Amino acid sequence: GSPAAFGRPAPLPQTGWERLRELWRQDEQQQYPEETVNIAKSAFTAGVVGWLYGGLPAFVSARKAFIETSRGEIFQNRADAVQSAHRAGLRSFIRYGWRWSWRVAAFATIFNVVSTGLSAYRDKTTISNFAAAGGFTGALFRMHLGLQGLAGGIVFGTAFGVPVGGLLMAVYGLAGETLQEKRSRERRELYEQRLAEWQSRLSMTEILGQTENNAQGGPEMERAREL
Repeated sequence: GSPAAFGRPAPLPQTGWERLRELWRQDEQQQYPEETVNIAKSAFTAGVVGWLYGGLPAFVSARKAFIETSRGEIFQNRADAVQSAHRAGLRSFIRYGWRWSWRVAAFATIFNVVSTGLSAYRDKTTISNFAAAGGFTGALFRMHLGLQGLAGGIVFGTAFGVPVGGLLMAVYGLAGETLQEKRSRERRELYEQRLAEWQSRLSMTEILGQTENNAQGGPEMERAREL
């Protein structure tokens, strides 16, 4: 007869740690929250952008260097020379593209994880979250250079996080709500819906129980009157 026996919905998370844990949990449809999916998408996009940023200039430079240094070499034909130049450029594209790709992807992932975690923990999205995330990420990438590198990384990361945060806040302003506000609203609406369904089932169970008791009590009362 206790409410828990009828599957009362779990209450909404009240603390920052509870909201943080929800970021990495799947829902009933085995899906992760939108913020977590966006972290994975941004990591992939940053990796592609970093690869192009590092790989394309390296491809052009390596191809040009190959042409300049191989003028005295003998090739079977023009196509062979062009293919050799392309292979040299492709090797540089893969080599330097990978170097930039994993660094940019790692920077974007750490930045997004920290900023998203701060927004979830504080239950609000502000520019200070992005500034702190940028400073932390920059310091993490430059800490191997000593105290001076650590300070430079904090300055660079903060300078990166503030405009990025301002841009995202402007986008959220056009949308009418931030991702954190959207998630809180959807979570509250879903909880209220489940609570209403639970209360409805509970009321129906009580009505059925009363009906069954009345049905069992009717014949007993008649026998009592006959006696």
